[in-house]
Amino acid sequence: MVNPPISIPLVKVAMPPRELLMPALESVLYSGMLAEGEHVYQFEDQFAHTFELPHALAMSSGTAALHVALLLAGVKPGDEVITTSMTAEPTNTTILQVGAVPVFADVEVDNGNLDPASVEACISPRTRAIVVVHYAGYPAQLDVLRSLADRHGLMLIEDCAHALGARFGGQPVGTIGDFAIFSFQAIKHMTTVDGGVLTMRDASRLAEARRLRWFGLTKGVPRTEVDIKTPGYKYNMHNVAAVIGKCQLAGIGELLSRHIDNGRYYDAALAGIPGLAPARFAAEAQPSYWLYTLLADDSDAVERCLAAIGVMASKLHRPNHYHSVFEPFRRPMPALDRFYQRLVHIPCGWWVNPSDRERIVDALRRG
Repeated sequence: MVNPPISIPLVKVAMPPRELLMPALESVLYSGMLAEGEHVYQFEDQFAHTFELPHALAMSSGTAALHVALLLAGVKPGDEVITTSMTAEPTNTTILQVGAVPVFADVEVDNGNLDPASVEACISPRTRAIVVVHYAGYPAQLDVLRSLADRHGLMLIEDCAHALGARFGGQPVGTIGDFAIFSFQAIKHMTTVDGGVLTMRDASRLAEARRLRWFGLTKGVPRTEVDIKTPGYKYNMHNVAAVIGKCQLAGIGELLSRHIDNGRYYDAALAGIPGLAPARFAAEAQPSYWLYTLLADDSDAVERCLAAIGVMASKLHRPNHYHSVFEPFRRPMPALDRFYQRLVHIPCGWWVNPSDRERIVDALRRG
C-alpha cells in the first residue's frame, strides 16, 4: 500500500500575518537603512522584555551567539568544554572553531538532556565551561548544573535554541546560565529567516560582546577614530531581520501556547500505551515542546504507523559523535545509545490542531 502524502509535517515555518508583516517589511526595505539600526535595538528590548531576560543582543544566528558566548566565557584553544552529543551539530562545531575540546557527557535516558552525574564525572583541570542544550524544548536540570558549575568555578552556557519560552523552577531558560543563546533559524518556534540572541548575567560584558559582533569596532564611534583591540566578527543582526522579529513577537505568546497545549495533551494521552512512553522531565521543568519527544520500543514502527496517515515522524537529529569530525572525542555513552534507539519525534507545533492530534494518538493506540 502506498502511503498518502505527508499532510502534517514534523516542523513548519511560522510567519506573522501578511497584513502585519508586509507593510513593515516594505517600510524598512525602502527606508535607506537596512543594516544594524534602531529596529535591531527595539527588537532586542522587546525580546528581552517578552522572555524576562536581563539583556538581549541580536545576532546573525544562534551559532554566532554561541561563538561569542564561548569567547566571553574565556574558552581558549586546548580548554575542555563539557557538552552533549544529542544536539544539532553547530553546538559542537562551534566548540571546535574556538580550538577547544568537546567532552561528551552522557544524557538522561528519558529525555536526552545532559545527565548532571555524567557531567560531574567529566570535569578535569582543563574544563572551562559546560554547554547545556535544552533538547527539543525540555529544560535540563539547571539547578544541579548551576550548582556544579559554581562549585568547580566553571562557566555555564545555556543553548536555548530549542526551548524558547520554557522555564525551570519558575525562571525562564536563559537566565540561569552565565550566558545563553537563542536561535531564530527558519524552523524554530519563531524565525527572523535566520538570527539569534545572546544574553548574559554580567552586564559589564555587554560592551565587549557588542564589539565582538561587529569586527571589534565600537558602534557609533567614527571609523577614523575607533581603535580595534581584539578582532571581532560580522555577527550583527540587520534591520530587515529585526522587523520580522518584532512582528513575530506580536503573536509569539499564542504560538507557544499551541506548542505547549499539544505537548501536554500528548503527555496525558500517550501515557500507558504499550511500547510507548512520553519523555520524562524534572518537576521543576516547564517544556515549550519545540518537538514532542516520544520513546518507543520500535521507533521505526511508529514512523511507519504515522506515515500511513500522512503524518511525519522522525528522530530529526543525529548524535554528533557519529560524525567523523568528532571521532577523536568519542567515548562510551550507554544512556544516549538507548535514548537514541527509542527516540521518535512527532508533530506538536502550532499547525497541529485538536483533530490532528487526536488522529495521531488514535493511530498510535491502534498501531
